[in-house]
Amino acid sequence: MNAATIIAIMAIAAILFFAIRYIYKEKKKGNACIGCPYADSCPKHRQNGAGCGSAAQQKINIH
Repeated sequence: MNAATIIAIMAIAAILFFAIRYIYKEKKKGNACIGCPYADSCPKHRQNGAGCGSAAQQKINIH
C-alpha cells in the first residue's frame, strides 16, 4: 500500500468513527429520530415513539 491509500483509509475510518459516535450519543440522550429537526419538540414522538415531524410532514409521509 502506498501513502495515499493509507491516508484514504485513515480518513474513512475517522469519518465512520465520528458518525458512529454521534449516533451513539444521540441514542443515549433518548433521541429516536436522529437527524430529524423536529425530534426534540415532536409531541407524537414523545408520546408513543412514533416517527417525528411537523403535521405537514406527517401528511406527506402518509400519502
